[in-house]
Amino acid sequence: MSHAAPVAESEYDYTVVRRFAIMAVVWGVVGMAVGVWIAAQLAFPALNFDLPWTHFGRLRPLHTNAVIFAFGGCALFATSYYVVQRTCHTRLALPWLASFTFWGWQLVIVLAAITLPLGMTSSKEYAELEWPIDLLIAAVWVSYAIVFFATIAKRKTEHIYVANWFYGAFIIAVALLHIVNSAAIPVTLTKSYSAYAGAVDAMVQWWYGHNAVGFFLTAGFLGMMYYFVPVQAGRPVYSYRLSIVHFWALISVYMWAGVHHLHYTALPDWTQSVGMVFSLVLLAPSWGGMINGIMTLSGVWHKLRTDPILRFMIVALSFYGMSTFEGPMMAIKTVNALSHYTDWTVGHVHSGALGWVAMISFGALYVLLPRVLGLQQMYSIKLINAHFWLATIGTILYIAAMWVAGIQQGLMWRAVNPDGTLTYSFVEALAANWPYYVMRMTGGLIYLTGMLLMAFNTWKTIQLAGQKSTATQAQYA
Repeated sequence: MSHAAPVAESEYDYTVVRRFAIMAVVWGVVGMAVGVWIAAQLAFPALNFDLPWTHFGRLRPLHTNAVIFAFGGCALFATSYYVVQRTCHTRLALPWLASFTFWGWQLVIVLAAITLPLGMTSSKEYAELEWPIDLLIAAVWVSYAIVFFATIAKRKTEHIYVANWFYGAFIIAVALLHIVNSAAIPVTLTKSYSAYAGAVDAMVQWWYGHNAVGFFLTAGFLGMMYYFVPVQAGRPVYSYRLSIVHFWALISVYMWAGVHHLHYTALPDWTQSVGMVFSLVLLAPSWGGMINGIMTLSGVWHKLRTDPILRFMIVALSFYGMSTFEGPMMAIKTVNALSHYTDWTVGHVHSGALGWVAMISFGALYVLLPRVLGLQQMYSIKLINAHFWLATIGTILYIAAMWVAGIQQGLMWRAVNPDGTLTYSFVEALAANWPYYVMRMTGGLIYLTGMLLMAFNTWKTIQLAGQKSTATQAQYA
């Protein structure tokens, strides 16, 4: 392995990293605020305001796109551009193209925020945006790949650190998934129809949908974990060999698991069974990665008492382990017969989204932001600590409410009287879940409060950086 000296801090290109990191915080507030709003609508339907563009059916895809692609996407762009420079000991390649990825991605987000409330949608889960926006996404993503891999190509180290393997796989897989699934026949500028039909369309959609989880929301954030956990812990990754096994096992298996979303549908039964088996196999590499991350703290567990950033990361890994146990379990056909179409699935998704994706992002951004702003740490560690507890409590309230609501739904829906008629109507099952919908809304509101604290902390940190820069300029004037 090459032991080239790191590049001086001032020689790294942090401009695009700063922009993406700040916008990740901004879009996090927006996306989570919309999430709380639609959670409130399910408990109090009058909050739809009888307006088409504020209806749940239009705001829900706005929420998912905002938290996944706006918040999560900006966090991934920021951290990958930061990590690839630091681990390759070289400046970011093609800074003008990197700048295009920033402005292009922000344009995608703004167009989504306009078109989705207006009802312009392809109606495909996590791929609702219409064809002109899909073309822009493809252009941005290919540019992202060029910048990332061009930076690796001009690295000054012989070795490619494992975080870059995960980021690289995420970039390639998402390009493939997006381009194939979004193939469409345009009818007008704002309307198109899928190039696939019937069961084939469903198959392609959930090959995309689950692998958007597998690569966008897992592989990319594992890249984040493999860099920022060792950095914050001040320890090398527990087992580098395990990290490589984790990588190859994960990307080999994940692609085949998506059809577990289509149990008991028109898909051939053997296809459903293949998806179930691969989902169960997926547990092994997932837990290998979780164990590798948590065990990186071996010898420094005491730091958790005083470091809220490290607590964010460890709790994130714990939720990653829990979600990747729950997912394969829910893919088992007999379990799925109870859980499918219920709020249990919503709870599962949010244990991964709030507990794993967002928390590892918070931890990474709290490490990254002061460094790219030229500071030692964020404005307030106390605010980070408060954010940690709000995020943890909010997540637990949310997912506990959805677990109980979902299992109750499944049991009520399939309860039958001795004569074979349904014991409960759909409305009765819905009414029984009302307290849990209020509890879910409360958990989301607590989580959003933590996000607002992060936004305030970020704003004050930027102010500090500005004051430091002004003082430095005055010193040398």
